[in-house]
Amino acid sequence: MQTKQLMISLSNGVQMPLLGLGVYDMYKKEAVQAVLYALETGYRLIDTASMYRNETEIGNAVNQSGINRNELFITTKVNNDEQGYEKTLRAFDASLQKMNLDYVDLYMVHWPIKLTRKFTWKALERLYHEGRVKAIGVANYLIPFLDELSIEATVMPAVNQVEFSPYLFQEELLNYCREKNIQLQAYSPLVRGQRMNDPKLLSVAQKYNKTPAQIILRWAMQLGISTIPKSANPERLKENFDVFDFEINQEDISFICSFNENLRIVDDPMALL
Repeated sequence: MQTKQLMISLSNGVQMPLLGLGVYDMYKKEAVQAVLYALETGYRLIDTASMYRNETEIGNAVNQSGINRNELFITTKVNNDEQGYEKTLRAFDASLQKMNLDYVDLYMVHWPIKLTRKFTWKALERLYHEGRVKAIGVANYLIPFLDELSIEATVMPAVNQVEFSPYLFQEELLNYCREKNIQLQAYSPLVRGQRMNDPKLLSVAQKYNKTPAQIILRWAMQLGISTIPKSANPERLKENFDVFDFEINQEDISFICSFNENLRIVDDPMALL
Protein backbone atom coordinates (compact mmCIF):
# COMPACT_ATOMS: atom_id res chain seq x y z
CA MET A 1 0.00 0.00 0.00
CA GLN A 2 1.45 3.34 -1.01
CA THR A 3 1.89 6.01 1.62
CA LYS A 4 2.37 8.95 -0.73
CA GLN A 5 -0.85 10.91 -1.02
CA LEU A 6 -2.09 14.24 -2.25
CA MET A 7 -1.46 17.23 0.00
CA ILE A 8 -3.13 20.61 -0.04
CA SER A 9 -1.80 23.92 1.16
CA LEU A 10 -4.10 25.75 3.56
CA SER A 11 -4.46 29.53 3.46
CA ASN A 12 -1.58 29.96 5.94
CA GLY A 13 0.72 27.57 4.08
CA VAL A 14 0.22 24.57 6.37
CA GLN A 15 0.14 21.31 4.45
CA MET A 16 -2.81 18.97 5.03
CA PRO A 17 -3.52 15.56 3.47
CA LEU A 18 -6.55 15.46 1.20
CA LEU A 19 -7.63 12.11 2.63
CA GLY A 20 -7.94 11.28 6.32
CA LEU A 21 -9.67 9.08 8.83
CA GLY A 22 -12.73 10.18 10.78
CA VAL A 23 -13.17 8.45 14.15
CA TYR A 24 -16.72 9.35 15.13
CA ASP A 25 -18.46 6.62 17.15
CA MET A 26 -15.26 4.66 17.84
CA TYR A 27 -14.40 3.82 21.41
CA LYS A 28 -11.69 2.24 23.52
CA LYS A 29 -9.77 -0.62 21.88
CA GLU A 30 -11.61 -0.25 18.57
CA ALA A 31 -10.50 3.39 18.28
CA VAL A 32 -6.88 2.60 19.08
CA GLN A 33 -6.72 -0.31 16.65
CA ALA A 34 -8.45 1.63 13.86
CA VAL A 35 -5.99 4.51 14.09
CA LEU A 36 -2.97 2.21 14.32
CA TYR A 37 -4.10 0.29 11.28
CA ALA A 38 -4.90 3.48 9.38
CA LEU A 39 -1.46 4.87 10.09
CA GLU A 40 0.13 1.59 9.01
CA THR A 41 -1.91 1.75 5.80
CA GLY A 42 -0.66 5.24 5.03
CA TYR A 43 -3.21 7.66 6.46
CA ARG A 44 -1.63 10.71 8.04
CA LEU A 45 -4.71 12.83 8.88
CA ILE A 46 -6.74 11.74 11.92
CA ASP A 47 -9.91 13.69 12.75
CA THR A 48 -11.38 13.49 16.24
CA ALA A 49 -13.36 15.79 18.55
CA SER A 50 -14.07 16.30 22.22
CA MET A 51 -17.67 15.31 21.44
CA TYR A 52 -16.49 11.86 20.27
CA ARG A 53 -15.14 10.97 23.74
CA ASN A 54 -12.14 9.15 22.27
CA GLU A 55 -9.34 11.74 22.30
CA THR A 56 -7.38 9.69 24.85
CA GLU A 57 -7.49 6.61 22.62
CA ILE A 58 -6.54 8.59 19.53
CA GLY A 59 -3.58 10.11 21.35
CA ASN A 60 -2.51 6.70 22.61
CA ALA A 61 -2.55 5.32 19.06
CA VAL A 62 -0.60 8.29 17.70
CA ASN A 63 2.03 7.94 20.39
CA GLN A 64 2.21 4.15 19.98
CA SER A 65 2.60 4.34 16.22
CA GLY A 66 6.23 5.42 16.29
CA ILE A 67 5.59 7.86 13.43
CA ASN A 68 7.23 11.26 13.79
CA ARG A 69 4.69 13.78 15.05
CA ASN A 70 5.57 16.24 12.28
CA GLU A 71 4.45 13.68 9.69
CA LEU A 72 0.94 13.56 11.14
CA PHE A 73 -2.01 15.94 10.92
CA ILE A 74 -4.24 15.72 14.00
CA THR A 75 -7.57 17.53 14.20
CA THR A 76 -9.86 17.95 17.18
CA LYS A 77 -12.85 20.17 17.93
CA VAL A 78 -14.38 22.08 20.82
CA ASN A 79 -17.63 20.53 22.02
CA ASN A 80 -20.89 22.49 22.01
CA ASP A 81 -21.15 22.67 25.79
CA GLU A 82 -17.52 23.79 26.05
CA GLN A 83 -17.93 26.85 23.84
CA GLY A 84 -17.35 30.45 24.93
CA TYR A 85 -14.03 32.30 25.24
CA GLU A 86 -12.63 31.04 28.57
CA LYS A 87 -14.37 27.66 28.35
CA THR A 88 -12.88 27.04 24.91
CA LEU A 89 -9.37 27.79 26.15
CA ARG A 90 -9.88 25.30 28.98
CA ALA A 91 -11.39 22.75 26.61
CA PHE A 92 -8.36 22.99 24.35
CA ASP A 93 -6.01 22.37 27.27
CA ALA A 94 -8.11 19.36 28.26
CA SER A 95 -7.99 17.94 24.73
CA LEU A 96 -4.20 18.30 24.57
CA GLN A 97 -3.87 16.58 27.91
CA LYS A 98 -6.13 13.70 26.89
CA MET A 99 -4.17 13.16 23.68
CA ASN A 100 -0.79 13.69 25.38
CA LEU A 101 0.27 15.98 22.54
CA ASP A 102 2.12 19.30 22.54
CA TYR A 103 -0.08 20.78 19.81
CA VAL A 104 -2.80 19.94 17.32
CA ASP A 105 -2.59 20.72 13.65
CA LEU A 106 -6.18 21.90 13.33
CA TYR A 107 -8.60 23.01 16.04
CA MET A 108 -12.20 23.59 15.05
CA VAL A 109 -15.52 24.97 16.27
CA HIS A 110 -17.64 21.82 16.06
CA TRP A 111 -21.05 23.48 15.56
CA PRO A 112 -22.05 27.16 15.18
CA ILE A 113 -23.85 27.50 18.52
CA LYS A 114 -25.74 30.78 18.42
CA LEU A 115 -24.91 32.29 21.82
CA THR A 116 -21.25 31.32 21.94
CA ARG A 117 -19.80 30.96 18.45
CA LYS A 118 -18.35 34.49 18.21
CA PHE A 119 -16.55 34.16 21.55
CA THR A 120 -15.40 30.66 20.71
CA TRP A 121 -13.79 31.87 17.51
CA LYS A 122 -11.93 34.61 19.39
CA ALA A 123 -10.49 31.90 21.64
CA LEU A 124 -9.36 29.93 18.59
CA GLU A 125 -7.69 33.04 17.19
CA ARG A 126 -5.78 33.41 20.45
CA LEU A 127 -4.63 29.78 20.36
CA TYR A 128 -3.49 30.29 16.79
CA HIS A 129 -1.58 33.50 17.52
CA GLU A 130 0.09 31.79 20.48
CA GLY A 131 1.28 29.02 18.16
CA ARG A 132 -0.52 26.26 20.05
CA VAL A 133 -2.34 25.15 16.90
CA LYS A 134 -1.06 25.11 13.33
CA ALA A 135 -4.43 26.13 11.89
CA ILE A 136 -7.97 26.90 13.03
CA GLY A 137 -11.24 26.10 11.37
CA VAL A 138 -14.95 25.55 11.68
CA ALA A 139 -17.32 22.66 11.16
CA ASN A 140 -20.92 22.70 9.97
CA TYR A 141 -20.66 26.34 8.87
CA LEU A 142 -22.88 27.20 5.93
CA ILE A 143 -22.63 30.50 4.06
CA PRO A 144 -24.64 32.63 6.57
CA PHE A 145 -22.37 31.53 9.41
CA LEU A 146 -19.23 32.24 7.38
CA ASP A 147 -20.56 35.68 6.42
CA GLU A 148 -21.25 36.46 10.07
CA LEU A 149 -17.80 35.27 11.11
CA SER A 150 -16.05 37.37 8.47
CA ILE A 151 -17.36 40.60 10.02
CA GLU A 152 -15.35 40.31 13.23
CA ALA A 153 -12.69 37.68 12.56
CA THR A 154 -9.04 38.72 12.38
CA VAL A 155 -8.18 35.24 11.10
CA MET A 156 -10.56 33.46 8.75
CA PRO A 157 -11.01 29.69 9.03
CA ALA A 158 -8.44 27.65 7.16
CA VAL A 159 -10.87 24.72 6.90
CA ASN A 160 -14.64 24.32 6.89
CA GLN A 161 -15.73 20.74 7.61
CA VAL A 162 -19.29 19.96 6.53
CA GLU A 163 -21.43 17.05 5.48
CA PHE A 164 -20.78 16.75 1.76
CA SER A 165 -21.25 13.96 -0.78
CA PRO A 166 -22.52 13.47 -4.34
CA TYR A 167 -25.96 13.15 -2.75
CA LEU A 168 -25.53 16.37 -0.76
CA PHE A 169 -23.65 18.37 -3.35
CA GLN A 170 -23.43 21.85 -1.83
CA GLU A 171 -22.08 23.59 -4.91
CA GLU A 172 -22.75 27.14 -3.71
CA LEU A 173 -20.88 26.50 -0.46
CA LEU A 174 -18.00 24.86 -2.35
CA ASN A 175 -17.65 27.87 -4.64
CA TYR A 176 -17.90 30.29 -1.69
CA CYS A 177 -15.10 28.50 0.17
CA ARG A 178 -12.94 28.46 -2.94
CA GLU A 179 -13.39 32.21 -3.36
CA LYS A 180 -12.54 32.86 0.30
CA ASN A 181 -9.56 30.46 0.28
CA ILE A 182 -11.22 28.22 2.88
CA GLN A 183 -10.49 24.52 2.41
CA LEU A 184 -13.70 22.51 2.29
CA GLN A 185 -13.57 19.15 4.05
CA ALA A 186 -16.28 16.50 3.74
CA TYR A 187 -17.50 14.27 6.52
CA SER A 188 -19.87 11.37 5.82
CA PRO A 189 -18.72 11.48 2.17
CA LEU A 190 -19.87 7.89 1.71
CA VAL A 191 -23.37 8.62 3.05
CA ARG A 192 -22.85 5.86 5.63
CA GLY A 193 -23.28 3.32 2.86
CA GLN A 194 -26.82 4.37 1.98
CA ARG A 195 -26.18 4.91 -1.74
CA MET A 196 -23.51 2.32 -2.53
CA ASN A 197 -26.03 0.41 -4.68
CA ASP A 198 -27.12 3.43 -6.69
CA PRO A 199 -27.10 2.23 -10.35
CA LYS A 200 -25.62 5.56 -11.51
CA LEU A 201 -22.72 5.25 -9.10
CA LEU A 202 -22.25 1.56 -9.89
CA SER A 203 -21.99 2.35 -13.60
CA VAL A 204 -19.10 4.73 -12.96
CA ALA A 205 -17.42 2.27 -10.60
CA GLN A 206 -17.61 -0.46 -13.21
CA LYS A 207 -16.10 1.81 -15.85
CA TYR A 208 -13.00 2.49 -13.74
CA ASN A 209 -12.85 -0.97 -12.12
CA LYS A 210 -13.12 0.64 -8.69
CA THR A 211 -15.60 0.34 -5.83
CA PRO A 212 -18.39 2.89 -5.35
CA ALA A 213 -16.64 4.23 -2.25
CA GLN A 214 -13.39 4.71 -4.16
CA ILE A 215 -15.22 6.60 -6.89
CA ILE A 216 -16.81 9.00 -4.39
CA LEU A 217 -13.53 9.67 -2.59
CA ARG A 218 -11.64 10.22 -5.85
CA TRP A 219 -14.43 12.51 -7.11
CA ALA A 220 -14.10 14.66 -4.00
CA MET A 221 -10.32 14.80 -4.26
CA GLN A 222 -10.48 15.90 -7.89
CA LEU A 223 -12.81 18.71 -6.83
CA GLY A 224 -10.15 19.74 -4.31
CA ILE A 225 -12.27 18.62 -1.34
CA SER A 226 -10.62 16.92 1.62
CA THR A 227 -12.46 13.84 2.88
CA ILE A 228 -12.42 11.98 6.19
CA PRO A 229 -14.34 8.71 5.70
CA LYS A 230 -14.86 6.70 8.87
CA SER A 231 -14.08 3.02 9.18
CA ALA A 232 -12.58 0.68 11.76
CA ASN A 233 -12.55 -2.26 9.33
CA PRO A 234 -9.01 -3.02 8.06
CA GLU A 235 -10.16 -4.04 4.59
CA ARG A 236 -12.37 -0.97 4.25
CA LEU A 237 -9.54 1.27 5.45
CA LYS A 238 -7.34 -0.18 2.70
CA GLU A 239 -10.08 0.21 0.12
CA ASN A 240 -10.70 3.85 1.02
CA PHE A 241 -7.00 4.64 0.79
CA ASP A 242 -6.52 2.97 -2.59
CA VAL A 243 -7.61 6.00 -4.62
CA PHE A 244 -4.34 7.50 -5.82
CA ASP A 245 -3.75 5.39 -8.92
CA PHE A 246 -6.53 6.59 -11.23
CA GLU A 247 -8.35 9.70 -12.40
CA ILE A 248 -12.00 10.25 -13.26
CA ASN A 249 -12.54 12.14 -16.51
CA GLN A 250 -14.30 15.49 -16.46
CA GLU A 251 -17.49 14.16 -18.04
CA ASP A 252 -17.87 11.61 -15.25
CA ILE A 253 -16.98 14.19 -12.58
CA SER A 254 -19.87 16.31 -13.85
CA PHE A 255 -22.13 13.26 -13.98
CA ILE A 256 -21.42 12.46 -10.32
CA CYS A 257 -22.12 16.09 -9.40
CA SER A 258 -25.63 15.56 -10.80
CA PHE A 259 -26.45 12.90 -8.18
CA ASN A 260 -27.53 15.52 -5.63
CA GLU A 261 -30.66 14.66 -3.59
CA ASN A 262 -30.05 17.10 -0.71
CA LEU A 263 -29.67 13.94 1.38
CA ARG A 264 -28.50 14.70 4.92
CA ILE A 265 -27.29 12.09 7.38
CA VAL A 266 -26.89 14.54 10.27
CA ASP A 267 -28.77 17.65 11.37
CA ASP A 268 -29.07 20.71 9.13
CA PRO A 269 -26.85 23.46 10.61
CA MET A 270 -29.37 26.09 9.46
CA ALA A 271 -31.47 25.12 12.47
CA LEU A 272 -28.82 26.89 14.58
CA LEU A 273 -29.06 30.20 12.72
